[in-house]
Amino acid sequence: MTKVAPSILSADFSCLKDEVEKVISAGADYVHIDVMDGTFVPEITLGALIVKSIRPVTDAVFDVHLMVEHPETQIESFAKAGADIITFHVEAARHPHRVIQAIKAAGCRAGICLNPGTPLTMVEELINDIDMVVIMSVNPGYGGQKFIPNSLKKISRLKAMLLEAGSHAEIEVDGGVTTANCNELARAGADVLVAGSAVYKAQNVVEAIKALHCEK
Repeated sequence: MTKVAPSILSADFSCLKDEVEKVISAGADYVHIDVMDGTFVPEITLGALIVKSIRPVTDAVFDVHLMVEHPETQIESFAKAGADIITFHVEAARHPHRVIQAIKAAGCRAGICLNPGTPLTMVEELINDIDMVVIMSVNPGYGGQKFIPNSLKKISRLKAMLLEAGSHAEIEVDGGVTTANCNELARAGADVLVAGSAVYKAQNVVEAIKALHCEK
């Protein structure tokens, strides 16, 4: 069954503690935290201090997605703030293997994100060193975008690559995930579904998360 990671990018930041508690009590597996620097992507979101402030709210997995230039400079602060998983964009890292090592040395699981236009070959030599591969199914930087259909084939190819390599890395899909396409994503090989609007804008959050828990 797929795991569900609601993105707090779509939450009401005026009551973030309540918004985090709401999705966890509704059955979410991870809390997805989008970090944007205004350089790698156009928007600026939040920093480690916000993560630290919500860490006491839950013992659920904090899945921190660094959409930043020079991700190696942010690892220590987010690890200390309470991140469990730290993912970074291969497009933003000059030495991705070194970044992976730094994340693991900080006590977190490490993952690599691939933008829609980035080929799987960019992660091929690293898949036995990482715990997660994030397929961006929209261009990063904004919530509420529509799913890019070609992402399904990319997920399937990545699944085959991981199986061939004997890797146990999770495949996370981020962008445009809805209750209408989640079953296709699960069949293609997705393990974790990031959902912002599909959860936080749903009339019934419990039912939305239940629907996103798809059989694989």
